[in-house]
Amino acid sequence: MGKMPYGKSWFEVSRTALESNLSALGRVAGSGPSGNQPRPALLAVIKANGYGHGAALCAPVLAHSGAEWLGVTDALEGGAVRESLQAAGIAPVDQPEILLMCGLEASDVPAAVQHHLTPVVWFSEQLEWLAAHADSRQPLPFHLEIDTGMARQGVRPGEDLTQLLAEISGYPQLTLAGVLTHFASSEIAGSALTRSQQQLFKQALSQIEAARLTPAWLHAGNTSTIDEARLLPWLAAQAEAVGARLLARTGLALYGYALPLEGDVPQLAPSLLPAGTWKARVVAVRDLAPGETVGYNATFTAPEPMRLALLPVGYADGLRRELSGSDARPGGWVMLHGQRAPILGRISMNLTTVDVTQIAQAALGDVATLLGAGITADDHARLAGTIPYEILCGLRARSVLVA
Repeated sequence: MGKMPYGKSWFEVSRTALESNLSALGRVAGSGPSGNQPRPALLAVIKANGYGHGAALCAPVLAHSGAEWLGVTDALEGGAVRESLQAAGIAPVDQPEILLMCGLEASDVPAAVQHHLTPVVWFSEQLEWLAAHADSRQPLPFHLEIDTGMARQGVRPGEDLTQLLAEISGYPQLTLAGVLTHFASSEIAGSALTRSQQQLFKQALSQIEAARLTPAWLHAGNTSTIDEARLLPWLAAQAEAVGARLLARTGLALYGYALPLEGDVPQLAPSLLPAGTWKARVVAVRDLAPGETVGYNATFTAPEPMRLALLPVGYADGLRRELSGSDARPGGWVMLHGQRAPILGRISMNLTTVDVTQIAQAALGDVATLLGAGITADDHARLAGTIPYEILCGLRARSVLVA
């Protein structure tokens, strides 16, 4: 059988797929802006540990492939990503900028300064924290987030923004390097909510221009913003109007997936390659007699002689319990020897049983595919009643880079 090389299960991340997906995103993003507008730069979102793929593993690949920015969750993740770029031999001058995207706290600031991370800011105390660690001889850059309808991060246009812009102008040791917002419904073409957000963002940009602040970058949205043909041209026009360069943010598509578009033809999906393949070895095989049951609460009863294989993964590893198969309903499946092996019984914390009755060659030590060719994150999401983001981000397996 041999030794398990990466633990009980492992996640193989394809360099080729990452490179191909980034290239496809560049083509689609570049096809939107027209006239004298430059092609948008790509911000590759690798937060949440690279959507489960390994942020430090994916970062050098994306950097070598042309991503000008990387997006991380916090300073801890950003520091690890910066170190991975250095370990890959990428000179500091050639490394992407790194945007610290989520929930800046005072404790994040020293590491953000140390690792040259650009934080997202939207309230007064964050400016104070940054200013305390900045040097006016080399101003510290940050991006300002505008809340146009998500009610998460961001300052609201109007009086709140006016007050914050006055405070920004009072910190010579800080530089407003970028402005961003986030669209709540970009996967719905022509959404009324998106139109409202566009107007609020345009208002905010007018306020920033009136305050005589000149951000170098402007960005909004996600993968669906690139996929939906109308938004990037509009954003490019806003960037051009304020003298900024457009950043196109993308996360999910880097890893081979895109949400379905409502009311428009997707441009990305046909070109994307799933980047990760989740694998585990068969640790036991057994025969089941008619009438024997499987798993917690005996939710599956063998109607005839059957053969089961045991996999050393379960819901603690991110294999969703909703994929369990029972007498009442079929569940998910894994791939073994190019065939589907249905999941039988309730998925346990670290163990799952699958039906290999029709796979005669199934044996101890075989490698099963839990995500990959024949079983995708979209399949898992459909069965679990969720979205592929949650499936990928919930994986807990060691990531390894393959060709």
